[in-house]
Amino acid sequence: MKWYLKVLKQYADFKGRARRKEFWMFILFNMIFGTAAMVLDNIIGLSGEMPIGPVYGLYILGMILPNLAVTIRRLHDIGKKWTWIFVGLIPAIGGIWLLLLLVKDSEAGVNQFGPNPKLATE
Repeated sequence: MKWYLKVLKQYADFKGRARRKEFWMFILFNMIFGTAAMVLDNIIGLSGEMPIGPVYGLYILGMILPNLAVTIRRLHDIGKKWTWIFVGLIPAIGGIWLLLLLVKDSEAGVNQFGPNPKLATE
């Protein structure tokens, strides 16, 4: 949960690096809270015929910037510039390619985006 809150505190920070644990724990809690928002929409009966209810829709909108920021910081951690996020837009293979980039281990030591966050937190 601390990783989720850390990302939310840095919701618009596109500089620096985010280690794998920070990124994937944020994704995990994001999925949990997103699922809870969908369930809440269904329990309250707000979703109706719409594919996305208002609670879940607001949650998604609120998470766009933090998701972008942590993904870009994660790419920085492996030595890639922010523009590599567009790899995910390539049809058929883009999502897989981006996923493979995001699971890579941190670049050792200091890179052009700052010190290795893994070394700072251990």
